[in-house]
Amino acid sequence: MGKEKADQQDLDLTLKLYEMRRETLTRQSRDALNFKFWPKSYADVKEVSSNFQHEMNAPWRQMSSYWEMVYGFARHGLCNADFLVENNGEGLFLFAKIYPYLEEFRRDNSPTAFQSVEWIAKNSEVGQKRFAMVQARVKAIQEKMAAK
Repeated sequence: MGKEKADQQDLDLTLKLYEMRRETLTRQSRDALNFKFWPKSYADVKEVSSNFQHEMNAPWRQMSSYWEMVYGFARHGLCNADFLVENNGEGLFLFAKIYPYLEEFRRDNSPTAFQSVEWIAKNSEVGQKRFAMVQARVKAIQEKMAAK
């Protein structure tokens, strides 16, 4: 799976990634997708991801590419995957929201879309556990929203 043990380089990378997440525009994008983006269908995902006039398109582009980059570090063996996802699990939250529509998204946009996020969710032991927890949380939230 790449790098077996976390070291000082992993710590430094994690701290840099944390600083990037605190940047004002990034924080606004994270908030938009975490709290306002609740797709009920592939059409919802397509609208946000492909309509440049949509209010969440810029946050989508910023955060989907950010998390793909972050998890790509582990996929390519540049850092320890378990350590990375322990400290940067938020990308799995967005991935859980679009996962039911991933096949269609890849068909219509790019066959490699979300490949690093999917890799960390399937190939890291911590990523597998976290993704399962996040999927359950997303499902519960969506069911609660539908019941209202």
